[in-house]
Amino acid sequence: ARRSLASPVVSGVLCPCGSPHGSAVEGGGGGGSAGSCGRSLCEASEQDRRLRALFQKLDVNRDGALCIHDLAVGLGRLGLHRTELDLRKIVKAGDKDLDGQLDFEEFVHYLQDHEKKLRLVFKSLDKKNDGRIDAQEIVQSLRDLGVKISEQQAEKILKSMDKNGTMTIDWNEWRDYHLLHPVENIPEIILYWKHSTIFDVGENLTVPDEFTVEERQTGMWWRHLVAGGGAGAVSRTCTAPLDRLKVLMQVHASRSNNMCIIGGFTQMIREGGPRSLWRGNGINVLKIAPESAIKFMAYEQIKRFIGTDQEMLRIHERLLAGSLAGAIAQSSIYPMEVLKTRMALRKTGQYSGMLDCAKNILAKEGMAAFYKGYIPNMLGIIPYAGIDLAVYETLKNTWLQRYAVNSADPGVFVLLACGTISSTCGQLASYPLALVRTRMQAQASVEGAPEVTMRGLFRHILKTEGAFGLYRGLAPNFMKVIPAVSISYVVYENLKMTLGVDSR
Repeated sequence: ARRSLASPVVSGVLCPCGSPHGSAVEGGGGGGSAGSCGRSLCEASEQDRRLRALFQKLDVNRDGALCIHDLAVGLGRLGLHRTELDLRKIVKAGDKDLDGQLDFEEFVHYLQDHEKKLRLVFKSLDKKNDGRIDAQEIVQSLRDLGVKISEQQAEKILKSMDKNGTMTIDWNEWRDYHLLHPVENIPEIILYWKHSTIFDVGENLTVPDEFTVEERQTGMWWRHLVAGGGAGAVSRTCTAPLDRLKVLMQVHASRSNNMCIIGGFTQMIREGGPRSLWRGNGINVLKIAPESAIKFMAYEQIKRFIGTDQEMLRIHERLLAGSLAGAIAQSSIYPMEVLKTRMALRKTGQYSGMLDCAKNILAKEGMAAFYKGYIPNMLGIIPYAGIDLAVYETLKNTWLQRYAVNSADPGVFVLLACGTISSTCGQLASYPLALVRTRMQAQASVEGAPEVTMRGLFRHILKTEGAFGLYRGLAPNFMKVIPAVSISYVVYENLKMTLGVDSR
């Protein structure tokens, strides 16, 4: 049999049935009534003795409270080695009076509360509902979340917890191993690998993030969304000059009018001064809130309509739900997209503001003008969202398989790199459709431009400019990805702390 990774003292704190009342009284005598575990009911004094014995073993400096140092030394003596981050999580989770340490009452409350969470995770992994977890169940549970691991890797996870060499884990083994360990793997993966909420590259077409059960119950989800919206506003404002240059190159650049980056900036400043670099940014920032809110609500409703019995969707279900939610959100705010393009292309003095621009379009072109380019925009959602999600999940799974040891936390640079690469690939795949959409939105602002369809515009660009013409403005678009992702991440983390969201 394998040696237990948890001390007998830890193992004896709770009933084998999982009841937070302590273990059955040793010796088993007496006429106590049967508990849910089929043994004599645990006596309060015996439970208190066991808990106090564990507390005293961990209280290294004998001051009646457990600090991070106490836990590190005490758990180490019991054969339970935890990282400093893990220990901080334990103290933070149980510290009700916010004095940075756990007294006996807080310690007992932490153990009982943590055990309930462990029971939930155990049940979610126990697909066969037989009270044991095997390698196939671990593989299936992670696959449901889009995290692919081999059975050999699942067996490694099992071996770290399996005490009796059966290559399955029962509730007692699971509880003993995790009781003083803050990580619950499935929620942790969701928590650490948020993607679309954090990164804003100017195109809100990504599949929405999942939120853990705890985040939903505590209301943290809306704080994440507010932090993401604020981060997007700052990020888009900082990269607005590059975004406006991209729009100008998409609409005006051609073989006969070869617009370069420096020349484009010079032309904008000469025509309207430095402030003209931010034309169109106001409406671009304003549309973040309604688009994000509508997409999130639609995504949640579509998840219920799909009717999956899994708490978290599988990858193909996420793509379907996310694409449909994106289409609903884009349909709702699409007139704002048209306004953003027209405001970015306007000349000095052409419009007094957003409302004046909207009135002019309505009066001269009618309501239909607010939906020009709608079809290529809708068609662009699937390749963008699909490739962004596929690349991000692939990079995430690769990191988790090769480098994840004690935690699912990838760290800042890995997260930024994965987000940047996946967003870039998504944009590259959908860029021709985005260019055609922008040109169709801009039609009336180009004097003498004929009314064209999506298909006709594709043919015209390929005939006059070749395939390269479908990627006009790609350089400034890619130039803004890294600063946009970096800025949105930094602002997101700071806003999250301001809003009281638990630090990851």
